[in-house]
Amino acid sequence: MPPWITDWTQPGVPWAALAIVGPLAMALAAALWPVLARALVWPAGLANVAVAALACAQVWQHGAIELAVGGWRPPLGISLRLDGLAGAMLLVASLVSLAALVFARAGLAEGPARQEAAFWPLAFCILAALHASLLGADLFNLYVALELLTVSAVALVALEGTPAALAAALRYLFVALAGSLAYLLGVALLYARSGTLDLHVLRAIPLQGGGEFDLLLAVALITTGLLAKGALFPLHGWLAPAHAAAPAPASALLSALVVKAPIVILLRVWFEALPGLPTPSFAQLVGALGAAAILLGSLLALREERLKRLVAYSTVAQLGYVLLVFPLGAAAARDHEWAAAAWTGAAFHLMAHALAKAAMFLSAGAMLQGLGHDRIDGMAGVGGAMPVSAFAFALAAVSLMGLPPSGGFTGKYLLLTAALGSGQWWWAAVILLGGLLAAAYLFRPLSCFMADARPALHSPVPLGRQVIALVLALGAIGLGLLSAAPARLLAPHWAGEVAL
Repeated sequence: MPPWITDWTQPGVPWAALAIVGPLAMALAAALWPVLARALVWPAGLANVAVAALACAQVWQHGAIELAVGGWRPPLGISLRLDGLAGAMLLVASLVSLAALVFARAGLAEGPARQEAAFWPLAFCILAALHASLLGADLFNLYVALELLTVSAVALVALEGTPAALAAALRYLFVALAGSLAYLLGVALLYARSGTLDLHVLRAIPLQGGGEFDLLLAVALITTGLLAKGALFPLHGWLAPAHAAAPAPASALLSALVVKAPIVILLRVWFEALPGLPTPSFAQLVGALGAAAILLGSLLALREERLKRLVAYSTVAQLGYVLLVFPLGAAAARDHEWAAAAWTGAAFHLMAHALAKAAMFLSAGAMLQGLGHDRIDGMAGVGGAMPVSAFAFALAAVSLMGLPPSGGFTGKYLLLTAALGSGQWWWAAVILLGGLLAAAYLFRPLSCFMADARPALHSPVPLGRQVIALVLALGAIGLGLLSAAPARLLAPHWAGEVAL
């Protein structure tokens, strides 16, 4: 690397802390001076991308970096930990958030002033909480980050103030609060058993023995809370109404980023803090939940008549793939070289899904603005009227279907090879069937877009707003074409943090 980059990526430079403090400062500024919020979007978004890129470079050069907050190290203090997974997700999150905020900058100006004044501080709070969730290494502080994330996300869902939006926000709030209570109770039980909540201190404590019921109950409660907050099957019922009711840039943030934080924490708890806990039978059970999510989410998307709800149900299905890392990367597969492939595939899937799903929601939002509705049967010929948005949606669909050369293909291919290599062919069948179902429910809107018709646009959509979604969709494709660099960034994480 050039010398100036080396100087900026020394272990002592606190990029992890800046990734949290920066968005918090922007949220405060947007709340105090709403008039300046729109002007801050570009500089704040670009600064966020720069911090995430330098954090990735820091991990690339020096491996995992631990930052003791206030100078107090665990177990007395709390720490932030920047590793390969956190760095990769930070960079993807910064790119998605920049696109969503720029998209919102033009669209919200046309709506009520109160909506725009509320959107900016909430969006920046989501970024700060998301970054804290990715970087946190203490279960209680992760709870605080998840609560800030939930409250901000619920407020964004209710932003438009319609009865449908308020009902969806209340449903989201009730499920999330129940998840919070389960998570917090599990954390209290785990602390009573171990005397610490730091993930990496927990890893070094022999928690097994002396009766494991309280340990299993604690982890089961934590897992239930995270499943509810991440809209993972079977606690996914709130997701589609909430994401469909939110404005397009909010939907992009929610579906692409907000639901990822509980999933990352779930994986860290089971495979980093308590690597010996998931038994083969439990791993297969969680894999079955993932398979059910893939199948049920796809079937629900197949029967949807509105584009935004179809894309939301697709999120339910796509998140199910991540749960397959339990049977593929846990105890049954850990003796095989394919375990690392499963973990890398899950990480690629998270990143590719974030880029592609944000592109889809922004494309759907542009079409909704242009046509005045998002009924799929009323979108015949929109590809001719809005070719950039339709092309962005199609490119994102390529990644979600798992077609080469996209990042979605890389993730699902690695999961598929891990399933076949470890002799767990039934998960390979689920992955292939999920790809076929994704092609089925995405082909329906795509065929409507390409129909020989020319719909009258309700409102013109500036080309610049449509290009934003296209850039994200191209990013999902580029993630597959340039997969060597992310794989190298992630490799030390699997070797050092996850017991393969």
